[in-house]
Amino acid sequence: MVKTILDNFCVKSGILCSRCEEKLRKGQVTDLDVRVIRTLTELEKENPPLQDVTFHKAVEAGDIMAVLVDRKGMDTFLTAGAKLAKTLGDRVGKRVRILSYGGDERDFLEELFTPFAILTINTVWLPDGSRETKVILTGRRPRRSPVDFEVVKKLARELKGLTLRIEFEGYGY
Repeated sequence: MVKTILDNFCVKSGILCSRCEEKLRKGQVTDLDVRVIRTLTELEKENPPLQDVTFHKAVEAGDIMAVLVDRKGMDTFLTAGAKLAKTLGDRVGKRVRILSYGGDERDFLEELFTPFAILTINTVWLPDGSRETKVILTGRRPRRSPVDFEVVKKLARELKGLTLRIEFEGYGY
């Protein structure tokens, strides 16, 4: 079964015990997390490799839902191709981005900006003491982008606490 912070019995039955209910109340898991965990558990019947996936968190931004899983879980989703993520998205009514939990900031940003290539990442210290992470992507800003940069900014803020500044540096400038 998909590994989560919730008890297996609670996930299967759909009724949370007092311990899992407390996790929900404290914010360790959200209603969205519970919904995604249940959906992954249902998908497990048709996709046995999902049993080895450890689910960490799900976050919605716009029409995208980011699902954080462990590195091994990323491999499971990648070997299944886009089919498994699409099936999950169809069941929850959102487009799904699978991201790895943990890892460093650069790996996280590369997954978030796929299919764009990152040229460099810099930290910008602002006069008020806050900081922004400046991500410079290769090429020119496309007119129609496969990535909604506002959604990417929101996901980075919610998942890693990063405030992003996105720029393009490319050919012919």
